[in-house]
Parts: sequence; C-alpha cells; structure tokens
Amino acid sequence: VLRKVFLDQGLKNVRVDRAGNVLGDRPGTASGGRPRLVIASHLDTVFPEGTPVKVTREPGGTLRGPGIGDNCRGLAVLTAVIRALNAGGVQTPGTITFVANVGEEGLGDLRGVKALFGETLKGQVDRLVSIDGGGLFVTNIGVGSHRYRVTFTGPGGHSFGAFGLPNPANALGRAIAKIADMQVPANPRTTFNVGRIGGGTSVNAIPAEAWMEIDVRSSDPAQLSAVDARVQAALDAAVTEENRRWRSSARVAVRKELVGDRPAGSLPATAPIVQAVQAAGQALLGLAIPLSEGSTDANLPLSLGIPAVAIGGGGDGNDAHATTESWVSGESWKGTQHAVLVTVLLAQP
Repeated sequence: VLRKVFLDQGLKNVRVDRAGNVLGDRPGTASGGRPRLVIASHLDTVFPEGTPVKVTREPGGTLRGPGIGDNCRGLAVLTAVIRALNAGGVQTPGTITFVANVGEEGLGDLRGVKALFGETLKGQVDRLVSIDGGGLFVTNIGVGSHRYRVTFTGPGGHSFGAFGLPNPANALGRAIAKIADMQVPANPRTTFNVGRIGGGTSVNAIPAEAWMEIDVRSSDPAQLSAVDARVQAALDAAVTEENRRWRSSARVAVRKELVGDRPAGSLPATAPIVQAVQAAGQALLGLAIPLSEGSTDANLPLSLGIPAVAIGGGGDGNDAHATTESWVSGESWKGTQHAVLVTVLLAQP
C-alpha cells in the first residue's frame, strides 16, 4: 500500500529493501542532493497477526483500534508531508527520502533502521526525523534497551516420584525475585521489567524448562550496562541457589539469549536539529515543542553520531500498545503543518 502511495505521489526510485522498508526519494536541487534527509515512520505495531484491527469512530471524533495512534498517525503524517510539498511546488536543496520502515516495535530490534544505515542507505544519510504517534514533542534522548530471553533447563520428572530434583521453575522464581528487588537510579531514568514467562507441561510434572523475557532500559549507556550486569548476576545466582537447595546430582542450567539491543544516544537541546524542530513549532504555531526521551527509530542514527529526532504527528493518542488504543483528531493539523515545516528546514544546507 505505501509503495503505491509513494508512486502515486511522484516519488522517485521507489523500492522495497531486503528488510521490508518502503523507500521513495524526492530529489533535491543541490549538486549531489545533500544534505540528505530521511523522514521515517514505522509500519509495524505490537499486536500479533490475527488481531482484529477494525477502526471504529466514536462520538466526538475519537477513532479507536489497535495501532490507530502508534503508528497509523505517523504514517498518515508521512504521506501528508509528501502531498503538501507537491501541492506547494516546494523544492529543497537536499534530497528527502521518505521511509515507511519495519521492525520498530517489540522484538523487531530496530531491524528496519539498522538495515537503512547498515546497507540500504549506508553512508548517505545526514539527518533523520521519525514521526511516531500523536501529540507534539521532540525526542532528543534515545533510551537504549537490552532484551533477553532466558531459559532455565533441567531433567524434569514426576512431581511426586522425582521430588528432590532441582526445578527450572523454582530457579526462574528465584531470579525474578532478585531482579524485582534491584534498586536503580531515577536520574538518568533506568528501568527493568520481566514481561513474559512460561514453561512446563503439567501441574504434576517438574518442568524440564521454564523461560522469561526481560527488558532493561536506560538513556545512559553506562547505566544500561551496569543494570544488565546485575541482571546477569541474578540469573547465575538463582541457578546456584536452586542447585544447592536439593541433594541431587542433577542440575539446572540457564541459557541467555540477547533478542533485542537498542543503542542509547542523545543530543543536547542546543543541537541544530533540535533547535530547528522547536523553531518550527514557535514560528508556525506559537508553541514551545517540549523535549522528551524515548525509545524510537532515532536511537540508531543517534548512536552513530548522525543528527536524529522523533516528533509527534499531532492529535491526542491514548492507550498505546493496548487493543483499546484511540486517537482524537482535535487540532491534529498542527502536527501535520509542523512536520512539513520541519522537513523543509532540515532539507537545507
């Protein structure tokens, strides 16, 4: 669908890369088309395949449906920027590459922007703006995260006949308790979460396997590494304690898989790209666009030293990542107009 939209709006070199990103260029007038600006918006949502995504319109203009704000709104603004530039006959010195990218949510691990900067547009991008959700904001601090799938294994057996064997589920519980008791700094904000757990085959069987998924976050790379190390220590200690608890030659073990690695990065409020976004809001709308921190597609270029921010698409989004997600248009035109002016400003030398 987005490929067709890009073609219909006259973008050049419209293509789908190996990661599944949809790209289209609006060539600049300057020799070499620099600076090259990427305006991106992610295609994916947190919801699994098969989730009913029918959108309902409620009294007062509320639209409700999974993904309606995050990130249908971002994609709507992305395409609106293209139409507005065309309608106004706007030409920019720098080439603008519009990207509807994959892999921003959940265990997507930013694979879309990783592919952009590692292969598809490697060495070609000077600036990036990600349009992500509703509201009006500029995210200049990228919160990094490490995500693990942790599996405890053991021989398993009958809950009565084999009682006395070390139990992977017990080791899992010990680990969760240790992680839950960790103290982390409030500034820079650092967090941890055990988001999913599972394992076992029956209530009357010692499980041969128990697993969990862990998310650790911080905007400070040093704090992210420090908390990660404490999580690793808690997992190892849980195995040691569970094996020590039982008089058995059998043992539980732990396997740790890094399934998500979002690098942290940040720009000061004085950075030119941040000031441009805020100046656009002030000049066009008379609004002070607030700074924020978050985990977005901008994380990756920030970690590479490439100026990047995420901005909101306007309107009012609620219940993101829930099936009750909603978006209210309100004065959503402000988000669209802001995105257009930001695009024009950042496509200048």
